[in-house]
Order: sequence, then C-alpha cells, then structure tokens
Amino acid sequence: MQNLAIIGCGRVTQGRYIEVCNEELQNARVVVACDLVSSKADECARALGCDSEYDYETVLQREDVDIVLILTESGYHYQHARSALEAGKHVIVEKPPALLPDHVTHCVKLAAENKRMYAPIVQNRFNPAVRALKESFDQGRFGRQVLSTIRLRWCRLQDYYMDGWHGTWEMDGGVINQQAFHHVDALQWIAGPIAQVCSAEANVLNQLEAEDTMVAVLRFEDGSLGTIEATTAIRPEDVEASISIAGEGGMAVIGGIALNEIHTWKFVDPQPEDSTIPEYASQAVPTGYGLSHGPLIQEIIDRLEKGELSPPISGEDTLVAVRLVHALYRSIEVDGWVTLGDLPLSSRLGQPTEGPL
Repeated sequence: MQNLAIIGCGRVTQGRYIEVCNEELQNARVVVACDLVSSKADECARALGCDSEYDYETVLQREDVDIVLILTESGYHYQHARSALEAGKHVIVEKPPALLPDHVTHCVKLAAENKRMYAPIVQNRFNPAVRALKESFDQGRFGRQVLSTIRLRWCRLQDYYMDGWHGTWEMDGGVINQQAFHHVDALQWIAGPIAQVCSAEANVLNQLEAEDTMVAVLRFEDGSLGTIEATTAIRPEDVEASISIAGEGGMAVIGGIALNEIHTWKFVDPQPEDSTIPEYASQAVPTGYGLSHGPLIQEIIDRLEKGELSPPISGEDTLVAVRLVHALYRSIEVDGWVTLGDLPLSSRLGQPTEGPL
C-alpha cells in the first residue's frame, strides 16, 4: 500500500484528482491533503477522508507519507519536488514538471541520488487514441513524414487569470506552457525530434502577462514541417484539442477536446485492424482533463509496489517538451527562427516580473 500526500488543493485537484484518488486507484490511499489556504485543504481532506495540513514542511516530516503528489502552482513545482525528494519521498508532479530545464534535470539527479521515483504527469500519453497513433508511427506506417500539427482551441475567461499566478511569467507562462503543454509533449513524443521553430504570440481576448494565443511553424530533423495553433480565446467553451500526422504512407487525425477521438485513420497499405481502431481507441470524455490520470498514476503505484523506481514517463522524457516551450518563446523574443540544438532559453518564462497584469 502506497500512502500519498496531496500538496495543492486547487483547480486540478478538485476537478480531477479527488475523483481519481477516490475511485480509480488500487493499493494507494491519500493520508493528508495540504494547502496554504486552510479552507481548500479542509474541503479536499473531507472529500478524500484524510488529514488536512497547511504547512508543506510538516507533511514532508510524516513517516507515513510515501509519495508526494504535487498539484501546486506551476512555478512552485520545482521547489516542492526538490524538497520532497530531499526528504526521501517519491514524487508525482503535474505538468509542467518545472518552468526551467535545469530544474527538471536537477530533480532527475536528486531522484537517482536518493533512490526515489520522480514521475511527471503528462497523462495524454496514456490516451488509447494517442497510443494507437504512437504505435503506428513507430511501426513506420506513415513512411516519410510530410506535415505534423497540433491545434488547441480552448476557452479560458478572464477570471481564470485573476488568481495571481495563471498567465504570469514567473509562475506559469501562457497557453503554450499551461494548456498546450500536453499537446506539445504529444507532438514531439510521436513525431519528433524537432530541429527549429519560429513562432508568434498575442493576447487577443484575455489580459495576462504571457500569451492567450500562439502559432508556430516547425521544422523537424527529418526535413518535414509542422505547425502549432494554440489559444484560450475560443468562446464560449472548449472546442478542440487535436494532433494530425501526414506522411507518404497515410494520415491520422486525433481530435475531441482532449486528444481522445480518432477522426481520420487512412493508410496507403491498410491493415485489418484499421477499420476497428477508430472505435476501440476513441473515448468520450467529460472535460479537457481526459480520463488518463488514473491509468498513469496506477502504473506509477504498480511499479513502486514492485520496488521499481523508473517512472512510466520520466523527467528526461518531459524535459524535451520543456525545452521546446522555451524555444517557442525564445523565437518570439529574437523575432526569428531558433534551433533547439542550441538549447535556447526564454528570457521571460520562470523569471520574476514587476507591475500589475
């Protein structure tokens, strides 16, 4: 049995993790929920049937805590993960694992030194539709790559950005690092590596330090091209989260609001299973969170129960997406193409700023 501590009882905890922990996990239980806002911690604890705590350091001193599940503001992910690993706890951390690449690398190193697991959450990799696409790509069914794209059309109203951290450079970034991080990760995981990017940003409807809309052109290492389109300025609700891969051997499009439905699945050389894949690999989902947090966290629990320390999705895996986000921002800052091999860093993301939004 693995005992979990939840750190951070805000939007994603209330919107997804309470359900996952109460209904979907085996051989695991939450023993304490912690938040600086006592009412949030208490509400979460009541829902989970566990203790409530308001001080993170006190949680780390508890001997009955095996795993710390970090669901705090993005800008605190590194600080909280580092402290938990140094305290000898396993770590599960929501995306992005950190705002700066070096911070991800440091947590990977700490986990190895302390013989603990460091497991970032990018749950869309566990979506059946995404896994079917990855498997077909790795089998070479698309042949020579032509065009790979992601498109995120979600709705976030202004009140979402009025909590003091969403949309700020120091604590979050904009749509590409918050909402679209999952989709950037899926694109590079399936079709990468990406060699160069050139991007543009705007605040179209929302007021925030970072962007509510970004578009980008990609050049992959194999010479193919791609695009990113991401916005939280869609109204009145989330409409689309999609990825498409086109190659000389065929084309596939995964859509829905959470990369959850196969919309197109056509190949030059059809296989018998092609006619059934769109049906069995598609899911109906209630929100953009999707349904894959539970399966991913259960896999983490199962590995720890076996004494394994390698996570299903490693820090090194998600580091690629963190670096890609920095490249996209750096392209805007230098007003041109940037090369990922140069390890570009944004001058804004993860940096303190002055003045009101």
